[in-house]
Amino acid sequence: MRTIVSPIDFSSCSLNALSFAAEIAKRSKVNLIIVTVPGTDEEEAATKLKAVEGDLRKQFANDLNCETRVLKGSVIDALTSFIDENHPDLVVMGTHGATGLKRILMGSNTVKVLANTKIPVLVIPEVASFENFLHTGKNRIVLATDLDSLEDEEVLDTLKTIALMMVAPGISVLSVRPKNTILPDYQELERNFLLAFFKPEIETERITVFSSNVISGINFYLEKKSDTGLVAMIARDSGDLIQKHFTREMASHTHLPLLVMHDIKR
Repeated sequence: MRTIVSPIDFSSCSLNALSFAAEIAKRSKVNLIIVTVPGTDEEEAATKLKAVEGDLRKQFANDLNCETRVLKGSVIDALTSFIDENHPDLVVMGTHGATGLKRILMGSNTVKVLANTKIPVLVIPEVASFENFLHTGKNRIVLATDLDSLEDEEVLDTLKTIALMMVAPGISVLSVRPKNTILPDYQELERNFLLAFFKPEIETERITVFSSNVISGINFYLEKKSDTGLVAMIARDSGDLIQKHFTREMASHTHLPLLVMHDIKR
């Protein structure tokens, strides 16, 4: 990785996500760009942004490469344009996690960015903390996958980089499929590739959940595993299981950090 972008609106939720972004940037020795899209007063936003930057530099004793940008326009258009133009390696955003009718009617800026960018996005729910992310009791990563062959194997590099920041990390390669079905040979090969990709640095295991609903199957497994610290999903434009709308649905209500990667040639 070379660059991380963290959009903030100065809410506690976005500043919590920024703490994740700053920690990852520091540990990976990459540049962090903090951006905001002001409602009206650009000068006030720039002042607040500089104050946030100053606080981070004090917190990290200047051991953090960061800069700030004030963007113009509507939130989604400004963010997606900035991401498209600057090609960061990772976007880190917070989410309050709306559910039910509120989520359907309003959605969230984070979910909308997920729908409009091809860059990996790390979604940080308001209840998550970086301290828990590094806790030995929260060192399991669940990689939910449809086991279709990847177009770009480098999509997994970001996940591996983040995983290696955790204490004794482990990755569970989780697939969900209906009952009384058999895994095709090509999907078995893909699962073996995923298991081998993270070795020898990271312990891996294969998990199968039988369910006719992907999100229900994933959540069923997550509810049983208290040691999970991160969920990862690969968004696709097409496919039988893990499609873009599943990753957006997970981002709307998960209480765990969610890394959404996009399987495309960039």
